[in-house]
Amino acid sequence: MTTAPVRCLILACGNSLRSDDGVGPLLAQWAEERFQADPGVMVISRHQWTPELAEDAANAETVLFIDCSIDAAPGSLRLLPVEPVPPTEGVATHHLGAAELLGLARQFYNSLPQRALLFTVGAGSLELTEELSDVVGAALPQARHLLESTVLRLLGKK
Repeated sequence: MTTAPVRCLILACGNSLRSDDGVGPLLAQWAEERFQADPGVMVISRHQWTPELAEDAANAETVLFIDCSIDAAPGSLRLLPVEPVPPTEGVATHHLGAAELLGLARQFYNSLPQRALLFTVGAGSLELTEELSDVVGAALPQARHLLESTVLRLLGKK
């Protein structure tokens, strides 16, 4: 465990066995390598965002959520602010959206990151394969660039 505060927490989710759903973990792996020398950056990648991640979110200065989106054009990139929403009764214990996870951080820890963003890549395929669709594969260089510039901006380095 490091003693340095987490200035930028990257929380990625997705399933690498479901084609473009694996783009979140793929970008998380890239970010972990890119920012490994920066103790203020922490990367966590899971199949789903679950309630226990609320503590990590509550203790971070900023959170950057990464996921694929089925509601966006395949290969498109979006970066949107995330506001917490109060958890509903019977909140799912297996997976949450970014806003619900922030809501749990506020409810359980009375704390929120100063800034939270959701970075999505539009999915072209969710078929059972470990390969990204051509359109999402082609968007990876631009996605890495946007991810890098966003993290640097959140760290106040750009």
